[in-house]
Amino acid sequence: MKLSKQKLQSWAKEIAITALLVLVLSNAISYLRSPDIQDKTLPQIDTLLIDQELYSSEDAKGKPLLIHFWATWCPTCKLEAGNIQSLSQSYNVLTVAVKSGSDEKIKNYLNEHSLEYKVINDAQGILSSQFKVSAFPTTFIYDKEGKLSFSEVGYTSTLGLYLRMWWAGL
Repeated sequence: MKLSKQKLQSWAKEIAITALLVLVLSNAISYLRSPDIQDKTLPQIDTLLIDQELYSSEDAKGKPLLIHFWATWCPTCKLEAGNIQSLSQSYNVLTVAVKSGSDEKIKNYLNEHSLEYKVINDAQGILSSQFKVSAFPTTFIYDKEGKLSFSEVGYTSTLGLYLRMWWAGL
């Protein structure tokens, strides 16, 4: 079956329009679902990570910080985990596993998926409540001065995360 140039152009146009609509719709949904945080300043976080390392948000002073709320039971979080892993190799990344079980269960999940980023176990959802997170994944990016510069609900590409972190570091 031979396709005409006109038919290929028509399909390409349809695909481009559909992609644009999906992009606009996903951004609108993300905006509507984003947490309504009144204080845009990075709160002081001093806690133990699941590997028993002490974490302090003071360590991120002068550099951008990404805080990523996720859950082991969240399918979109699984899709985005590799993006967060890639970013954690170059930037300050702190992740929060929400209502995902014991430290050991989360460690097993990380090992199974070859993930090595810093994780807080928010077993009761206390930290996610403080950040007013109600959907997963939710990502916050704080600039080098500790001010919230970006928040996203749902999947974000690796390139999108890198660009936002670069911008937050300017």
